Amino acid sequence: MKTVTRELMNVFARTNDLKEMEALFREIFTPSEIDTLTLRWQLLKDLYEGKTQRRIAAEHKISLCKITRGSKLLKARGSYLKKVLDELYEKRDGD
Repeated sequence: MKTVTRELMNVFARTNDLKEMEALFREIFTPSEIDTLTLRWQLLKDLYEGKTQRRIAAEHKISLCKITRGSKLLKARGSYLKKVLDELYEKRDGD
């Protein structure tokens, strides 16, 4: 992995305050890039919740190709993304 990529990851990892993270996102990413990241996250949550790829495509008016990658990631053995979503939904169910 590139040194600059790791450096950026470290910046995100050490930003613990939500307001500071919001500022960092607004300053680094364009509104369109934030929308793209947000949509990707929503697709992953929809898949995790058991929605079909076709339903997700119709709801968000996007192609199935955009959803396939997320589906494969969630099914992959040892997926960190799946672990994150497991923890997120456990927390929600516990609240």
